[in-house]
Amino acid sequence: MLIKTTFIRKVSLLLCVALGITSQIHAQETSYQTPPIEIEELVKAPITPAVTFSRSGDFMLLLERAGYGSIEDLAQPELRIGGIRINPATNGQSRTSSFNNIKFKKIKDSEAQSLSGLPENPKLGNITVSQDEKHLAFTHNTGEGISLWVADLSTLEAKELASNIVNQVYGRSIQWLPDNKILVKAVNPNRGDEPKAPLAPKGPTIQESTGDAAPSRTYQDLLTNPHDEDLLAYYMDSQLMIFDLDGGKTEIGEAGMIKSMSPSPDGEYIMVETIQKPFSYLVPASRFPYKVDILDRDGNKVKTLAEIPLDEVRPTGFDATVTGPRSINWRADKPATLYWAEAQDGGDPRKDLEERDIIFMQDAPFDGEKTKLGSTSFRFAGINWSDDKFAILNERWFASRKEKRSLINPSKPGEKGKVIIERSYDDIYNDPGSPLFVDNQYGRSVIHRKGDKIFMTSEGGSPEGSMPYLSTFNVKDGKEDIIWRSEAPYYERVTKVLNTDGTEFITIRESTDEQPNYWVRNTRKRIAPIQITDFEHPYESLKGINRELVNYERNDGLNLSATIYTPEGYDAERDGPLPVLMWAYPREYKSAATAAQVRGSKHEFTRLNWGSPLYWVTQGYAVMDRTEMPIVGEGDEEPNDFFVDQLVANAEAAIDYIVERGIGDRDRIAVGGHSYGAFMTANLLSHSDLFAAGIARSGAYNRTLTPFGFQYEQRTYWEAPDVYNTMSPFMNAHKVKTPILLIHGEADNNSGTFPIQSERYYNALKGHGATTRLVFLPHESHGYASMESILHTLHEQHEWLEKWVKNKNK
Repeated sequence: MLIKTTFIRKVSLLLCVALGITSQIHAQETSYQTPPIEIEELVKAPITPAVTFSRSGDFMLLLERAGYGSIEDLAQPELRIGGIRINPATNGQSRTSSFNNIKFKKIKDSEAQSLSGLPENPKLGNITVSQDEKHLAFTHNTGEGISLWVADLSTLEAKELASNIVNQVYGRSIQWLPDNKILVKAVNPNRGDEPKAPLAPKGPTIQESTGDAAPSRTYQDLLTNPHDEDLLAYYMDSQLMIFDLDGGKTEIGEAGMIKSMSPSPDGEYIMVETIQKPFSYLVPASRFPYKVDILDRDGNKVKTLAEIPLDEVRPTGFDATVTGPRSINWRADKPATLYWAEAQDGGDPRKDLEERDIIFMQDAPFDGEKTKLGSTSFRFAGINWSDDKFAILNERWFASRKEKRSLINPSKPGEKGKVIIERSYDDIYNDPGSPLFVDNQYGRSVIHRKGDKIFMTSEGGSPEGSMPYLSTFNVKDGKEDIIWRSEAPYYERVTKVLNTDGTEFITIRESTDEQPNYWVRNTRKRIAPIQITDFEHPYESLKGINRELVNYERNDGLNLSATIYTPEGYDAERDGPLPVLMWAYPREYKSAATAAQVRGSKHEFTRLNWGSPLYWVTQGYAVMDRTEMPIVGEGDEEPNDFFVDQLVANAEAAIDYIVERGIGDRDRIAVGGHSYGAFMTANLLSHSDLFAAGIARSGAYNRTLTPFGFQYEQRTYWEAPDVYNTMSPFMNAHKVKTPILLIHGEADNNSGTFPIQSERYYNALKGHGATTRLVFLPHESHGYASMESILHTLHEQHEWLEKWVKNKNK
């Protein structure tokens, strides 16, 4: 078996031992380290269960998961091909999370019950409830394959239906049919043995361009040779099967590299997307050619709906798309009707057309002509269905950050819809929210409405922070009526409406010191809310910390916000200024007004994750989290034309605020961030002397390595070379005089953040005498997953902050 890795390094070169590294080479560590015990205990705190509600709202499932896995889990062999990471031992994707227990709880009962008969050492996924809500289907990763399981929700007994049969390399693998049978994408039982790597290649690997421009993002884990192609075809080789609840199975249709499967709402047809050749070495499998077939319930092909060519050549810009049918789906309100979009502009956003996308539909048995349902002037962004006379057509345009929602009458195809909402999707103060859904007779989600009124939930953005609400939106006059709104001192939002008039619903409620829990509210009976879960506070040591959502101004008058955390009992006047860790992630806006809006809530629960900066509140630091770093370019101006100046102005305003409040010591402030936040950190250290130190995790530092756009930059390097060079910390490495810690996952597959970005940036810094340290984490991707890596990362950050910030000049 050929196992591909992005980088091969000796362990001795991965982890540095001595702090304060400059241009000298020190001895190397050979083992993982841990942070202070207060931080370690927080990392190992129990994880709150995930919750999913039944369609009826009668019961809920509590999905429990263990803590972070081990480095041994990540070190298992994997194939990195076609933009996919495959565990060849299981025929599934590697690096996936799983649940280790499922509990069933009726809403009105106080206790939850565990399922019986679960496998030993469960690694459960794909958890889905049957349409009649009597059974549960899920998968179990055995380490040698992925098995199919079911549970009877009346007895809470689970059993295995088929061992090591599921193919989970790509896309969804199990779905319920209306008659309580399960459609499964299984490993093709006739695929044979894994292709063997040749001892010597048959010849060179050749790519050729025939003159058509084919810009693409910087993808990773792509195919590189014919053997990679053989391996991808082998592991994607699938056979559709239908299982009954007793384990009986029927093979349907032809085997192939099945990309997706989707039964019609009535279960009589199945849409199957199958990847075709030729493959590409330039783009991932998601953009390979594929065929869309419609099968009947017995697996007979009814029609080939579309044959989509290789998507290698696409116009530039985030509003660009493919030609031909895309976003092919079943109507939720019909037994078997397909709809899809087709670009009329060749997928090129630079062309100006009144009808940019046309939406077509076709009814079973799919032997007639397609029907034009409607069109969009922006890019098609989906349809929310209700019935044959009521649906909402959504469209978006990235370049202007605009969205439109139109009311359409599907029974009158081609009739122009009525625009009911048109707005900037960055504007959270005037966001009416998103529709709520209920299940129809087919078990599909349709709009929850009462006549012309749609039930909506909104984040409720305001200058005081988010105050979520439940409302109705009248599509005739655009009037919004708020039914219920979250109130201080809680941050509470609706998760499910339980009745037709929206007076009874389930919320998830939290506060700064109260763990999120679920409640039932009834506004008609005006009774006190009833708590239906009782999850314990997982972070005892953080219960008393101070949290404050603050506002301040940039030098151009733009309003900014951040959340400041300080240790329990801290008083600025009494205790004096603290060392500060400022954590941020920059974001681009096309409007100063929307950039200035306050985001988040001061009443949110303090939730930790592996990458959080909040651990250092336990170590005597003030933490300035979610520090707004807006970059604004209005009208024809592009935000990145002003990136450096606005970034520095944002940082100056934040520092001035926390220092003037007496909370922060101006000489002891660190800045940090992950991914684009790391890019931000490196730029701040290149273009200012505001900070005592920086922490940059898994960033990109040389934008010439992502020449066809990055983040929200649509222009190519050749269209805006000055922007790319000015924004690249690598090009400005000679300016860095502040100590900077670089951390990167050795197996990072995020577009643009190749590990070589940190490797070459470190060498540039070292070559100019900067104080820097580079830590590569074996087997880790863009987000770190193993307990050993996470604890070591926190150790590195802590030691860096202690040396260069808290104890600066000592």
